[in-house]
Amino acid sequence: MYSTKNFSQIESMNLTIDHLGFAAAACTTSAFIPQVLLVWRERGAPGVSTGMYLIFIAGVALWFSYGVAIGAWPIIIANGLTLLLASGVLAMKWYFERARPAPAGS
Repeated sequence: MYSTKNFSQIESMNLTIDHLGFAAAACTTSAFIPQVLLVWRERGAPGVSTGMYLIFIAGVALWFSYGVAIGAWPIIIANGLTLLLASGVLAMKWYFERARPAPAGS
């Protein structure tokens, strides 16, 4: 049987582990912000691979679902935000490709 002291140590450890998860989430999620800003400023993303982003978005959606299933807030928040950012990059890529006029002589 666990004593109150042991339970308190476990709760304290979980809090530290959650902080670690939130720090990792902040780093990996914020890494997409420069890409979003670049695509927006350039009004295009010819170097962005549609296939890679589709697979990545599917994987992030699965991680998000996993986080929801186990109730892990660092996973839910990080992957929810990453899903929005990555989807935004892909949506802007498609929008700007369709909005760009065809080159002269084509």
